Amino acid sequence: MKWGYATMASTLRTRSLLVAAAFLAGTTLLTACQDDATGADSSSKTDAPAASAEAAAKSGAKKPKGVSGTFKGGTVEYLAPGKHIVKTAGKEQQFFVAEDTRIYGAGTICGEYNPAADTPCTADDLDKVLKSGSIAADVVLKDGVATTVTERPAPDEGGPAEDEDDNGRDSVLDGINKGKGVSGTWFGTVTYLAPGKYTVSDLKGTEQQFLVATDTEIWGWGDICGDADGGEGGQGGTACTEDELEAAAKAGGVSAKVVVVNGIATTITDDH
Repeated sequence: MKWGYATMASTLRTRSLLVAAAFLAGTTLLTACQDDATGADSSSKTDAPAASAEAAAKSGAKKPKGVSGTFKGGTVEYLAPGKHIVKTAGKEQQFFVAEDTRIYGAGTICGEYNPAADTPCTADDLDKVLKSGSIAADVVLKDGVATTVTERPAPDEGGPAEDEDDNGRDSVLDGINKGKGVSGTWFGTVTYLAPGKYTVSDLKGTEQQFLVATDTEIWGWGDICGDADGGEGGQGGTACTEDELEAAAKAGGVSAKVVVVNGIATTITDDH
C-alpha cells in the first residue's frame, strides 16, 4: 500500500506540473495575441490620418483654375514645349496645350493651304511652327488649357488683288503666318526708308525697322491725315492711306504709335 500511495502521489505531481505548464503556455499565447492586436491597432491608427488626408484631398481640395474664354483674332507665340501665349486686343494670355487639345491648321501649322482651317494638326506641329515665328489663330481656353487652336487662314492664296499689292507685298495676316520678324509696340517718330518700309525711333534714339502691308491700319489725327478732332464724332481718328503716311514720313517724320507683329505693322496711329 505504501508503494501504491507513493505512485499515486507521483502521478498527481506529474499532472499538476502538466496543468501548470498548460496554464503558462495559454497565458503566453494570450499575451502574444494581445501584442498582435495592439500592433494591428497601432498600424491602423498610423495609417488613418493618411487615409483621411487622401479622402479630404479627393473630396474637399480644389485645384486653382486658370483662365477660360475665347480669344479671337489672336497672335500665338511660343513660350516652351506645350506652353504658348496668345495676344489679342492688346492683351496677353498664357495657355497650355493638352493631349486632347484640338488643333486645326490652314496651311501654316500643318498641311496644305486650306481656307476652311479644318486640317487636324498635332501639338508637335504647333510647337515646331511657333519656334519659327508667330501664327494668327483663334484660341479657346478652359481653366488655362486650350480646348481648340484654330489657325486663321490668309486671304485667297492666289489673288494678288486681295493679299498682295502691285509690289508683291503680303497682307498683315499672311505676313504674320510667314514672318519671323520682331513683334512689339513702339511710340516714336516714323520715318521713310523705302516704299512700304519705315523706321520708328523711340526717345532714346533706338530705331526699329518695319514694313507696311496692304491691310495695315493707318489712323490720323492731323499729322498723317485728318485733323485733331478725329473722324466721325471725333472718336476714332481718320483712316489714312499709305501714300499719306509716306508723304508725312518723308516730310521729316511723324510721331505715332506703331504695333508690329513679325516685322509688319498691324496699326499705325498718329500721336494725338
